Amino acid sequence: MFYDLNVFKTAYAMATHAGQRQAVISRNMANADTPGYQPRDIEAFQTAFENSVRESAMAATRPSHLHGGGLVGQTWAEHTAKASSDPNGNGVSLEAEMLKAVEVKRQHDRALAIYRSSIGVLRTSLGRA
Repeated sequence: MFYDLNVFKTAYAMATHAGQRQAVISRNMANADTPGYQPRDIEAFQTAFENSVRESAMAATRPSHLHGGGLVGQTWAEHTAKASSDPNGNGVSLEAEMLKAVEVKRQHDRALAIYRSSIGVLRTSLGRA
């Protein structure tokens, strides 16, 4: 009855996206002094979620069952971010990367809050609050 809940899949995908984006931002910051390095980024979770919802269709695995695709196991594609250019060709702005890191932390915290809240609702519905 309580398997395959989409709210948990979405919270998991949001947390995974935040973790992967934080790794990309950290890599950008680590290469802030590397000549010719151009920063990378991952598209926003909202954009990726909207695109995947449009693209994923329900597929019947047997006549009495429908199983939808989703964001679980999603790999997030990196792309070159718009960057300012320093004289050495490096395009990393530490200030911009720090702001992105704060945004990603908020996204991760939001995913954990959604997960905790959903667990609370599930426990309450089972009478184990």
